[in-house]
Amino acid sequence: MSFPIYDSGIASGLLSGLIFGYVLEAAGFGSARKLTAQFTLRDFSVIKVMFTAVVVCAVGLYLLQLAGVIGQQAVYIPTTFFWAIIAGGALIGAGFAMGGYCPGTSAVGLASGRIDALIFAIGMVVGTIAFAWVYDPLKGFYMAGQGPQAQTLPQLLGLPEWVVLVALVIFAALAFRLGSIVERMNGGPLTAAEVCTRDDSEPAPAAHPAPGK
Repeated sequence: MSFPIYDSGIASGLLSGLIFGYVLEAAGFGSARKLTAQFTLRDFSVIKVMFTAVVVCAVGLYLLQLAGVIGQQAVYIPTTFFWAIIAGGALIGAGFAMGGYCPGTSAVGLASGRIDALIFAIGMVVGTIAFAWVYDPLKGFYMAGQGPQAQTLPQLLGLPEWVVLVALVIFAALAFRLGSIVERMNGGPLTAAEVCTRDDSEPAPAAHPAPGK
């Protein structure tokens, strides 16, 4: 059993991308202001969205497996390489903090006509090419620190899957609560007007005189 248009690849990917892009823009993630506010602890929307996505996906996959819609081997589980994850996480985190975008949100910002998103996207492409160029010399480092072979967290901990899911939901709820408290302490979260405010460096549009004046 499979979902409609699942096997077509291009159609399902395009539909998912359009929905994903619309939701990101509607949430204000097409603006670097919304994203960098996470690092100043004023707006925890990024963490809340990420936790929501993780919880919905984890619970959804679990229920689909119980219902027999998908098999246990339907989801690819990669093997963890700790040194590569630490180095890659530090680099992408630094780029996120400086540029205010991630790959997905930069595409949304670019579609919205934001110049900073264009610069970020160009840098992302250049960085990808540079990584491909140095991949072979760094392959030893990249493949070092190998973790358990294709294991899920329940398998690693030796716990039932539902126990890990319950713990994940509780942890997400606590993170949501703590994030909201910190937001209020720092005058956040950002409003739609703040997200869409023009930069000080941009000239304001000329005011048109009222008719008859």
